[in-house]
Amino acid sequence: QINNLWDIVPAVPGDRFLSMLPPWHAYERSTEYFIFTHGIQQVYTTVKHLKADLQHHQPHYIISVPLVYETLYSSIQRQISASPPARKTVALALIKISLLFMEAKKIYEGTVLSNSPVKPSFIFYMFNYLRARIVAALLWPLHNLAKMLVYKKIHSSIGISKAGISGGGSLPMHVDKFFEAIGIKVQNGYGLTETSPVVAARRPFCNVLGTVGHPIKHTEIKIVDIETGEVLPDGSKGIVKIKGLPVMKGYYKNPSATNKALDLEGWFNTGDIGWIAPHHATGPSRKCGGMLVLEGRAKDTIVLTTGENVEPAELEEAASRSSLIDQIMVIGQDRRRLGAIIVPNNDEVVAAAKRKSSLDGNNGLAKDTVMSLLHAELKTWMAGCSFQIGPILVVDEPFTIDNGLMTPTMKIRRDKVAAKYQSEIEALYK
Repeated sequence: QINNLWDIVPAVPGDRFLSMLPPWHAYERSTEYFIFTHGIQQVYTTVKHLKADLQHHQPHYIISVPLVYETLYSSIQRQISASPPARKTVALALIKISLLFMEAKKIYEGTVLSNSPVKPSFIFYMFNYLRARIVAALLWPLHNLAKMLVYKKIHSSIGISKAGISGGGSLPMHVDKFFEAIGIKVQNGYGLTETSPVVAARRPFCNVLGTVGHPIKHTEIKIVDIETGEVLPDGSKGIVKIKGLPVMKGYYKNPSATNKALDLEGWFNTGDIGWIAPHHATGPSRKCGGMLVLEGRAKDTIVLTTGENVEPAELEEAASRSSLIDQIMVIGQDRRRLGAIIVPNNDEVVAAAKRKSSLDGNNGLAKDTVMSLLHAELKTWMAGCSFQIGPILVVDEPFTIDNGLMTPTMKIRRDKVAAKYQSEIEALYK
């Protein structure tokens, strides 16, 4: 892997990497070995010092988990919101234009992600191709203006002149699109400790948003049916299985766990749900073929009493776009409807209450006011989702590594959170 990671990160001696990962984790360990093998400078930071270290060290690359990019995104959004009204309006308008420019660009560059195995008609594609070219040409001057007026300042404050590498969890699409629009390349990857750890990653020359890229060398990926285990065609959703040199030999002194994870042919069951983008020789998806797309963990799937299966990751991603919500975990297993445990951003909640004149005489926030504000935010940001959130439980203690509610790669431990608030969840549904 040390040799093959250069295909993803073509770093050269003298480049600076900024890392914010636990040094004992496989993701960080492989990164360190790669860095030191290639004569690259490594800078270590923490959540507390991230902003200052980015400004001071101006790294060429940052290697971290999605939460770091979400934090940077939120910080940039807060700075824009705090700007004078005229400057804020201009900045937000230019960002929207850049987002539209990038969407048009994807159509004629062939990087529009699709799970359809059916090739689009030539006439239909040519119509969209020409329309995208015209739209991009019209928006290009404004996109360049945005680079000079807005994005240049962002770049100078956070560095990341070559790329940000994200792994260890799902990168929210709105964060992915935002960094693409402002000209900061973020390459999303995927892997597990059992696979040494990298399985797949987006390459610098083919950075298709929404995917975790092609598998790395000496690694095979297949998608199988959750129930039957049969191999599924490209575009079909199922369990992701991995085979190749990076896959472990087994769990230490635990043959039963090994036999559950590895079959006789050496395929490792990741427990992740995903699909492989179909190959198209032409059309808007022609460069996406063979790329892996992840859609959550099989064991994270929530089954309602109505028989409906819900993937919580999509809902949590939509809700987390709200500035009032710091963390959210969707619940509802064996319930009639979905609920959520929310850690609010208290400063933003107070600011929203002030705007609505909802503070009481002591400048405090009533519980009903907080609930009302959060429900309104969920309704706004989740309007396009297939499922909606019903009852919510508001908690003050954030999910962290220290309190055992997050993994070292900053993913929420759903079972731990559910166990901690078991009684409150039961009361929520009464």
